[in-house]
Amino acid sequence: MAHKPKYARQEPKRNLALKLLPLLAVAVLAVILIVRSVGGEKPASSEEHLSSETQLVTEAAVTEIASATVGVQGDLLMHKPVIKACTLEDGGYDFEPVFRYVAEYMKKCDYSVANLETTLGGDGNPYQGYPHFNCPDEIVTAARDAGMDMLLTVNNHASDTGTQGLLRTVQRVREMGLTVLGTQLDDSEPKYAVVDLNGIKVGMTAFTYATDSDSDGLPSLNFEAEVTQAGVVNYYTDDNLEALFTQVSALLAQMKAAGAETTMVYMHWGTEYSLEPDGTYSLCPDATQRAIAQKLCDLGVDVIVGGHPHVVEPMELLTSTEDSSHKTFVIYSLGNAVSNQRRENMDMSTGHTEDGAMFTVTFSKYSDGTVAVSGVDVLPTWVNMSSVNGKLEYNILPLDASRGEQWKTLYNLDDALCALAAASYDRTMNIVGPGLQQCQSYLAQQGNQESAESSAA
Repeated sequence: MAHKPKYARQEPKRNLALKLLPLLAVAVLAVILIVRSVGGEKPASSEEHLSSETQLVTEAAVTEIASATVGVQGDLLMHKPVIKACTLEDGGYDFEPVFRYVAEYMKKCDYSVANLETTLGGDGNPYQGYPHFNCPDEIVTAARDAGMDMLLTVNNHASDTGTQGLLRTVQRVREMGLTVLGTQLDDSEPKYAVVDLNGIKVGMTAFTYATDSDSDGLPSLNFEAEVTQAGVVNYYTDDNLEALFTQVSALLAQMKAAGAETTMVYMHWGTEYSLEPDGTYSLCPDATQRAIAQKLCDLGVDVIVGGHPHVVEPMELLTSTEDSSHKTFVIYSLGNAVSNQRRENMDMSTGHTEDGAMFTVTFSKYSDGTVAVSGVDVLPTWVNMSSVNGKLEYNILPLDASRGEQWKTLYNLDDALCALAAASYDRTMNIVGPGLQQCQSYLAQQGNQESAESSAA
């Protein structure tokens, strides 16, 4: 039997109820005996009393009735060489190779999400990467066919093809059957989504940092011209975090009113490549990330997933300063799902920009109506760039340790590439491993404690 983690906000009430059940059962039985006595029926024996009480307590045991897993990948950072590699001889585009190997894992999740770090500005703008990202619409077709359900469209490159490009991106992603999160067509549209997964309603919202904002709420993203329409970008600025927290608090209330039973917030934040003052790479969240994460935990958010630094950053279990029973699971950055940030092209030559992570979180619903996080995991990924039948390909490789001995044949790797994949796995697990173990140990402890209390009852 699966057991509900103790940190669910409704849990203290349920614990009290379980403790009172024996007394309640006795009281109910006493009433039944009185009624029977008045009616002339023979009172039940003490053994029958005990049996009835035990049955009532057993029937009240809380069990898992549904579960759902959300899988999230990092940045689909669509550089020009990636677009060129997916260009067909007839001038069309096919991005299937990008997702070919990771699709299996995406489809195993009940819901799959990634950050679309480009615009779909149309062919009136050049298809290119940095500094003004614009990609053919076919990237969304390939993501959808590989099992993607939602694309995060809010990031510092969301307005690279202007406000019209931002709005076209929202429209085209929706037209191709995926959910958009973080940008919307106008201010009247919800700035969140409540997704029903196997009967579990998960509320989600997403934000990006902005480099500036005017008094009318028009943000400047990546120091570009301001977005010309208010309310179409979920954003914050580092110098006014209180505004972010006010927005999130309001959205949490709106999501709850829309039926959300648990919440996830996606944050585009942090420092690219996480350089320390001495020039070394910390690969750790900066002070602003940590401050935001703690406040979101205090507001009651259950899961936080970050991106933007283009490297994998640690995972952590936070405790609310407002309610010590509430925990928040946070992974600060998932790194690059796909990009052309090869070590040979980067000042950061360690290979970390080739690494990504697929974060999975499982929510469980219980017979008492509560919903809680019941599992978290991280699957390291690596961007492989290699020639296949004379054509360059970029592939997201899922580095599943249980298949480690098969990577070479599964992904058509030579010895050198297989060694690079193994090194990528080690880099990612060295970063996320300690926090992942902390989170998983906590969940296991809660499950064991729940099991012991159920047995005692």
